[in-house]
Amino acid sequence: MTIPQEQFDDLLTRTALAALFYYPEVAVDDDVPNLQNDIAYCLEPIAGIADEDAERLRVAIGRVITNPTAHRSGLLALAIELAPPPAE
Repeated sequence: MTIPQEQFDDLLTRTALAALFYYPEVAVDDDVPNLQNDIAYCLEPIAGIADEDAERLRVAIGRVITNPTAHRSGLLALAIELAPPPAE
């Protein structure tokens, strides 16, 4: 299944927002937003992607949310790898 580029763009936007609002101390309560909820939110636009690819993205998104500076290039590279080539 090919996921359109726009959906990967949405994933990256959601991940950036989740990283911006990430607050580690809040992640311990189930009643409030936590990292797993943020990752699930970020993955929503690409529902239907292969499980193996979704897991790779899940790990990369979690890393970006908690430390954007160290991991954003890895997520971007993975999104480029999994997205279809741009239409010409």
